[in-house]
Formats: sequence, structure tokens, C-alpha cells
Amino acid sequence: MPVSAVSLRPAQPTTAEGLTFARYLDTAADGIFRFKLGSDSDRVLATAYLTPGHDLSFDRVTFAEVGGEIVGMASAYSSQQHEQSSESPLLSAAGWRAIRMATVSTALFRLFRFIEAVDDGDYYLQALAVDAEQRGLGIGSTLFRHTEERARDAGCGQLMLVVAVDNENAQRLYERMGMTIVASSPRSMILPDGQVHRMTKPL
Repeated sequence: MPVSAVSLRPAQPTTAEGLTFARYLDTAADGIFRFKLGSDSDRVLATAYLTPGHDLSFDRVTFAEVGGEIVGMASAYSSQQHEQSSESPLLSAAGWRAIRMATVSTALFRLFRFIEAVDDGDYYLQALAVDAEQRGLGIGSTLFRHTEERARDAGCGQLMLVVAVDNENAQRLYERMGMTIVASSPRSMILPDGQVHRMTKPL
């Protein structure tokens, strides 16, 4: 499939697209959102997604389509947007599950602090995911380049992301796109497979 067959568009604030976002987000994050929110994580994330202006909202998301069908997603934002973000939409959507969120966040404080740190002037690629049957066709690269363009348009000097240490396929993609590993999160006995690398690329 030629890359030209892939089209990109902004996400829309609908529940259906919110559920798609939730699925891609948890895939890109190697299940950490499901661990944090429990079995109803897709619904919680999809509900929070409908509210604009925060790190998990639709206005941070770009979908890739082939033949009118969504096949991938990138979610990204600037350090300034991150600074102005609030957890209120997620907490409201979570309801009583906010107790679980708080417990997990406390237990994995060092890991989440590492993942969520966005330095001034950075543009954070929070998630990039492509349907398994569509991988290797250039969709991930197309979404990545689009994110770079958004970062430059926002006046950011560096693109940043985190990737699971054992996700070698994603690391290879990001390295091909010019990203470099600059730090690794501390290990956790609670979530042994949760260690991540931070990767950056000057813009």
C-alpha cells in the first residue's frame, strides 16, 4: 500500500472515536491505563476524551485512515498545553474508580512522574499506535512526521516520547525517525514490565 493511500484528520468529539482513542492509547502505553483504571478503562478514557483542552482530549488526537477506516492514531501536545491541562475530566469520568487511580499513582509515583514530565519547549508524543495488520506500511512514519510538523508549528524545540523498554519494534521505528534514548525510568517491583525509555529529537 502506498503511503499516499493514508489520510490524516483531526479526531472528533464522539463516543465512538473516544473508544477508538482509548484502545489505541492503551496499546501504545502497553496496558498501563488499564492497569491504572481497571477493566472499564476504555469507557472512562472515552468519556474524558469528549472534554476539550486536556492531555487526553480529542483535540490532541490525529487519526490515520485508509479507505475511510481508522487504522492508526497519534496523540501529542506541547509543554504549554500540558502545563494548562487538568486531570478533572479523567477523575470525573472515573467516578469511584478514582480511588484505584490514586492508589496506583501513589504506588508507581516515580514511574508516572518520569512518564508525565514534559520540559519547557518540548512537544510530547503521548501515544502512537497502528492496527496490527497495517503495521510496516508507513502509517506510523506518516503519523510521526505529522506530529513533528505540529511540534514545529507550536514553536517547540524538541520532540519527546516514552516507550516501553521491551517494545523493540517501536524503538526501531523511533530510531529510524531520528529519536535517541536519553534516559530510562526506575524499575518497579509492582510493575516489573513497566520500565520505559525517554527518547528525544531536536527540531
